[in-house]
Amino acid sequence: MSYLVQQSIERLKYSNIRITPQRHAILEYLIEKDNHPTADEIYKNLVDRFPSMSVATVYNNLRLFIHLGLVKEMMYGDNSSRFDFASTEHYHAICSSCGRIEDIYYPGLDDVEVVASTLTGYKVNSHRLEIYGLCPECQEEAQ
Repeated sequence: MSYLVQQSIERLKYSNIRITPQRHAILEYLIEKDNHPTADEIYKNLVDRFPSMSVATVYNNLRLFIHLGLVKEMMYGDNSSRFDFASTEHYHAICSSCGRIEDIYYPGLDDVEVVASTLTGYKVNSHRLEIYGLCPECQEEAQ
């Protein structure tokens, strides 16, 4: 079990949340695959291991993880939500052709909320940065 999975399980236990095999598997999938899946993709990848699991189980656990700050929901214009394990603040590069999402870690933006607050007077709650373009595979296909 990876350190992030173990740390997240401890956080769930600390919050008095029972660690079911399905809950553990969903969390582990999010951490280890790191592919920003939809709830349906998580379900399809785990249903063979847990035949009695429903899509509702996946959604309910994702909502719980979001509430606890373990997971972030990323909503896009096509009405699909993707889910991202929220271990550290990071940003996303999104392929405008295939929809692939890559994480970008850029510490230079750590103070962006403070700067935005100072410049606008807003009380900033959060921020999100997305970069759109063509991934290397789609660039190759286009040539």
